[in-house]
Amino acid sequence: MKILITTDWYKPVVNGVVTSVINLKTELEKAGHEVRVLTLSPDGRQHFADDTYYLKSFKVKIYPQARATYNFHSRFLPEIMQWRPDIIHSQCEWISFYFAKYISLKLNIPIVHTYHTIYEDYTHYILRSKRLSKSIVLFGSNRAINATDYVITPTNKARRLLLSYGIENPIITIPTGIDLDKYRKRISEVRRQELLSSYGISEDKTVLVSIGRLALEKNIDELLDNMRLLVQSHPEIVLLIVGGGPYADELRAKVIRMNLQSNIIFTGMISPDLVPEYFQLGKLFVCASQSEAQGLTYIEALASGVPLLCKYDQCLENVLVEGYNGFSFDNSREFIDKLLEILKNPEQYALLCKNAEASSDNFSKEAFANHVIKVYEAALNTFPGHRSLPVRLIPMLRKRTQESNLYYN
Repeated sequence: MKILITTDWYKPVVNGVVTSVINLKTELEKAGHEVRVLTLSPDGRQHFADDTYYLKSFKVKIYPQARATYNFHSRFLPEIMQWRPDIIHSQCEWISFYFAKYISLKLNIPIVHTYHTIYEDYTHYILRSKRLSKSIVLFGSNRAINATDYVITPTNKARRLLLSYGIENPIITIPTGIDLDKYRKRISEVRRQELLSSYGISEDKTVLVSIGRLALEKNIDELLDNMRLLVQSHPEIVLLIVGGGPYADELRAKVIRMNLQSNIIFTGMISPDLVPEYFQLGKLFVCASQSEAQGLTYIEALASGVPLLCKYDQCLENVLVEGYNGFSFDNSREFIDKLLEILKNPEQYALLCKNAEASSDNFSKEAFANHVIKVYEAALNTFPGHRSLPVRLIPMLRKRTQESNLYYN
């Protein structure tokens, strides 16, 4: 197949959408498919490189690193038409989707769409009026999704949300896969201590790690509040916060106000190549976000052999198995109690680590791409036509649902 992937975000930007697209493209090409990407240029300059069309673009203040374009008649469009993709896989509902729909109509080919972002949790970036912002994002995203042929969601949480919006297109849940080998490579204890000491963390400290973008919707404030209570009785515990983002300054200021600079340490942005090492700096991966549509960092932590201690959220279904590869919490008391219970039992902790790595087997990028290809085949076999699953395909999808917890309908 010739597959065109459209996305508002692509490398060198680092986020879950970009990771998903990179892994999918790599595996599709390994399977013998021809893949090109259409995206917005991060530097504004239109060019073609590495099978990627970068459109002219400009910065917009709606969201950090967000871009838009006025170049709706790009010279690349005739080139793409001449290349003639068999199918389009759109990854965003906004700027790049315009091109996806235009190309789809011109070439009469189907669009498969992945719903990555729960926009209700991001409305504070648009307008002060949360109600108006929500109305805008729901109208825009729903209009795009309804204009596609098949929809992929990374979790059942996202699938249920789309169903509640009244989306009638076929919706398939396929968890985003990651490069397991990248995270399973273990660092030496010497390297671990070297990294910790670079942040002033001594060997006698117990380290919790949080990795991700520092943004309001990630609810990192709750982790800070939990740490304020925890260190009153356990000052040896340190929270290492890895990453950067638009809310970083507010979080740093809060830590100073709480006088917890020695217990809560920020690394700032780090190289993506070093992220697998930073997961291994913590005894546990902690997170309080409830805005995740897929939560790749949960899976990356598990692949790194690091158990989870996360605030309960529906996206953790089939990822966090309570007492097997980690624990969930609903409030600060549960966070502290479960954390201390884990730390005081070395044998249980060792088993959690072993189970964490084993449970990540279900989330390989190879399995992810294989399931996406099946959706492409279904879309091509039923196009043009109907916005519901053909009767002859329902048994096939149900069978796969029973055979693998990676593929649902």
